[in-house]
Amino acid sequence: MAKQSYKATDIEVLEGLEPVRRRPGMYIGGTEKAGLHHLVREILDNSVDEAMNGYADAIQVTLHKDGESLTISDNGRGIPVDKHPKFKKSALEIILTTLHAGGKFSERNYVSAGGLHGVGASVVNALSTELKASVNRDGFTWEMSFSRGQPTGALKKGAKTKKTGTTVFFRPDSEIFRSTSFSSADIETMLQEKAFLNKGLKIEFRDEVSGSKKEFLYPDGIRSYLEFLLENQKQKPIAEESFFLERSEGIRIEAAFAWTESTNERLYSYVNGIHTHEGGSHVDGFRSGLGKGIRNYISTHNLLPRGVKLNAEDIREGLLGVLSVNIPGSITQLQFQGQTKDRLNNSEVIAPADSIGKSFEKYLNENPNTAGSLVERIVAASRARAAARAASQGVSRKIGVNRRLNLPGKLADCSSNKPADSEIFIVEGDSAGGSAKQGRDRKTQAVMPLRGKILNAIAAAPGKVKENKELTDLVSALGCGMGDGLQLQRLRYGRVVILTDADADGMHIASLLMAFFYRYMKPLVENGHLYLALSPLYRIRVGSGSKEVVHWVYSDEERNEILAQRGMKGKAHVTRFKGLGEMNPSTLWETTLNPKTRKILKIQIDDDGEALEMFDSILGKEASKRYELIQENAHRLELDV
Repeated sequence: MAKQSYKATDIEVLEGLEPVRRRPGMYIGGTEKAGLHHLVREILDNSVDEAMNGYADAIQVTLHKDGESLTISDNGRGIPVDKHPKFKKSALEIILTTLHAGGKFSERNYVSAGGLHGVGASVVNALSTELKASVNRDGFTWEMSFSRGQPTGALKKGAKTKKTGTTVFFRPDSEIFRSTSFSSADIETMLQEKAFLNKGLKIEFRDEVSGSKKEFLYPDGIRSYLEFLLENQKQKPIAEESFFLERSEGIRIEAAFAWTESTNERLYSYVNGIHTHEGGSHVDGFRSGLGKGIRNYISTHNLLPRGVKLNAEDIREGLLGVLSVNIPGSITQLQFQGQTKDRLNNSEVIAPADSIGKSFEKYLNENPNTAGSLVERIVAASRARAAARAASQGVSRKIGVNRRLNLPGKLADCSSNKPADSEIFIVEGDSAGGSAKQGRDRKTQAVMPLRGKILNAIAAAPGKVKENKELTDLVSALGCGMGDGLQLQRLRYGRVVILTDADADGMHIASLLMAFFYRYMKPLVENGHLYLALSPLYRIRVGSGSKEVVHWVYSDEERNEILAQRGMKGKAHVTRFKGLGEMNPSTLWETTLNPKTRKILKIQIDDDGEALEMFDSILGKEASKRYELIQENAHRLELDV
């Protein structure tokens, strides 16, 4: 083995903001769309923190005409501009060019805040080709410009002013982000959310791209937020009653919630104005307390019918709510998972959140009619869940993964009895199934053909799904059951691969399958067992004989790019595959089945809420949502004839 030198000179020390530019994902989660919009959130949160602590009541956000730059202004105190006694630079420059520099590490300047690590503004600066900060403070306007984290000029003292506040303009760096085009809709959602969470805060959004202007101001705070969610999701609360609980001392908590006819639970949670997408200790505490309060009420009044057993999912089915927690710095420092703050880790908040949830029992005792409607809804959920569990157990295989009894006749199974080494391909139609069965590796690859488009699991009732032969055969082949009866350890294959044609119908079938797995076999997806195989749309042959070069192409864009690169030198022969059934077994093996040459994508759920909304928009009962989706994305659609 060759020896390689590894010395002190090989050690790199990244200084200033260079770590941010080298590894942006550590600070903003990634360089895709979500990371780009995280920059907006970082600057916006600084302005909101001023409002949260009583120093500002108005914020203005402007998306400029190019769609790739933003200005955020507030009427707060303004970032300090005097020189720091230790570093001999203005506080403004230090905050914008130094990691972990800010005024939120103690409660002297901010009683509570969402920005805690002192990296937000400096990260935005590091990842922008241009950033200009303008501060109204101490009777004057002060300005300073930066590029990629470095000052491009000294702090300038401008005209006199009686105003106070901070204005930040920034343009994200195209060298960092795949796209630097902001989404007006995403920004608008972000601003409205902040206005909901901060009573009396006026946020104005000027969209110069469309020429529109909107203002968000909600004196009722998260109560208005709940009303908005109910209306937006076209849901009506049970007994037409919504609930509001509040804790105003110490760790302050507000909860606005209602039960709907939906089978899903959606709880939007926030800590100091930060959206915790993955919940955390505050959500766990509130859910626990709410469950205790409702169980106590049912038990005290002996309202549970004989034979009915409640679990936490029954109680929370259909729950739609907003949970907002404010933790003062004098009590504890917030502990999030990472700079993107998706999940709260503070254990101190569990008891207060549990307590406010439990206090719901008092409301139920004071309002027996509403309580009766709610208990009726919870009991119905429990009975429906028990019926679904019984139905799913009826289609689950009761045998171990090593046995081959009672498998669907159309399944071409593999010979391996080791799940970790085997995979199953779900293909559309007998024609594609025939090619796949002949081209596969029979030792480790199983093939399960489907007949056409399967049932829409998002729109169909659970009973219909469990009676559908195509789906029950699929569940039987996988061997692990579905719904509440799913036992992942019984899964017979380590990889479940969706393999459909590369056309619109194939994509539709793949979407229906993913929807089924998401709705009824989610643990299979969450544990990384579901994949999507990419089959080629074209074969391009250039040259002939021993000099022939074959390109397998997966999109029209890739085809055009290859033909343009070749400059049409040599005769290029292009074959478009109308479906997998047109491929001979050896071609299918080479392009799609061979683990060494194929292209497959692992299906992951990054945001459960967004996934649910997307499936609901595409496959739900509300046709209006699909119409809106098509209208919004019409510019991206092509006609496939």
